Amino acid sequence: MSNRRIARLNEQMKREISEILRTEVRDPRIGLPTVTSVEVTPDLWSAKVFVRPDPTDGELEDPDHEGLIEGLSQAAPFVRRQLGKSLTLRRVPELRFQPDRAIERGLRIERILREVLPERGEEAEGDEPAEGLSSGARDRPGE
Repeated sequence: MSNRRIARLNEQMKREISEILRTEVRDPRIGLPTVTSVEVTPDLWSAKVFVRPDPTDGELEDPDHEGLIEGLSQAAPFVRRQLGKSLTLRRVPELRFQPDRAIERGLRIERILREVLPERGEEAEGDEPAEGLSSGARDRPGE
């Protein structure tokens, strides 16, 4: 299956799963999660569905999102059946819900960079650009 088709299928499944979770699933552990991305395998055998909890829920304090993932795992067969009704696929992939950790990773990298890099106000005055050079000219290599 071509990469473009997989990318389109990922996006379509993301929209459909979001809609199903929002309108048809009634498990209180789930709430209203945000589906951040879907990764379908090329053979359409399985799909990883990355989710974030609703920020208004108290779920954000739980870094493992155990209740959310457990509820979604229980609802996966239902969601898969509903996907089969709305998508025209020969085989609807098995759904594996996983917490989206991108925000936590980004915050961790940002915290590390703040520790390593000096503050802008602490730069020495000797680091001023040479006269006659614009900031754009300094940044381009070979000029």
